[in-house]
Amino acid sequence: MGDLSNKAQELAGKVKEKAGDLTGNERLKGEGRADRGGAKVKQAAADVRDAMTGVADRVKGALKRDD
Repeated sequence: MGDLSNKAQELAGKVKEKAGDLTGNERLKGEGRADRGGAKVKQAAADVRDAMTGVADRVKGALKRDD
C-alpha cells in the first residue's frame, strides 16, 4: 500500500508543479517539487526496509540450516 501512496503523492506533486508552471505560480511549483521529493524519499526508505527484511530472512534461513 505504501508504494501506491507514494506514487499518488508523486503524481499529485507533478500536477501541482505543472499547474504552477502554467500559471507562473512559483509557490505552487515549489510545493509540487517538495511533494515529489518527499514521495521519492519515502519510496527509497520503503525499498531499503524491504531489502533489509529480505537479508534478515536469508540470514535466519542460513542459521536454521546450520542447526
